[in-house]
Amino acid sequence: QTAKLLKLLAKYSPETQKEKSDRLKTEAEGRAADKSAAKKTEKPMHLKFGLSHVTTLVEENKAKMVVIAHDVDPIELVVHLPALCRKKGVPFCFVRGKANLGKLVHFKTATCVALTEVRREDFVDLEQLGTLFKSQFNDNANLLRKWGGGIMGIKNQHMMAARKKL
Repeated sequence: QTAKLLKLLAKYSPETQKEKSDRLKTEAEGRAADKSAAKKTEKPMHLKFGLSHVTTLVEENKAKMVVIAHDVDPIELVVHLPALCRKKGVPFCFVRGKANLGKLVHFKTATCVALTEVRREDFVDLEQLGTLFKSQFNDNANLLRKWGGGIMGIKNQHMMAARKKL
C-alpha cells in the first residue's frame, strides 16, 4: 500500500527551484521573441504541503487525500488532522517517516501532504487507495471508547461504604 501510495504521490511532486527557474527563463525568452499578449498556462497539478495549507484545503473540501507523517514532533501539531478528515469525509493515512514526505516535495521533512486533483489515468488508483484508507483509518475510530474497568480501589470502596452508612 505504501509503495503504491508513494508511487502515486511521486508523479505529482512539485518542480524544484532549478526546474522552475529554467521554465521561467524559457517563458520569458518566448515572450520576448513573440512580443504578443501573455498566454495563460494550465494550472499545475502537484502535491500541496505544509500543515496550515493542508488544514485549509481539508476545511474547504478541496483535498482528495491527506497523508500524514507518523513521527511528527511535537505530536500536538497534527493531532487535529485525523478528526478534521473524518468530519469532512477526506481519506487520510499515516506514512512512516516525515523524511519520506519531505523527499516528495524537495524539502528535508514534511509533516503532511495533500492531493487536490489527479490526472485521468491516476483517478482509479486514487479511488482504490481512498476506499482502502477510509476503511483502515477513517471508519475505525471508536470515539465512544471507555477507559478503565469501573473497578474502584480499596480506599475508595471503604469511603463509599462509609458514605452509605451515613
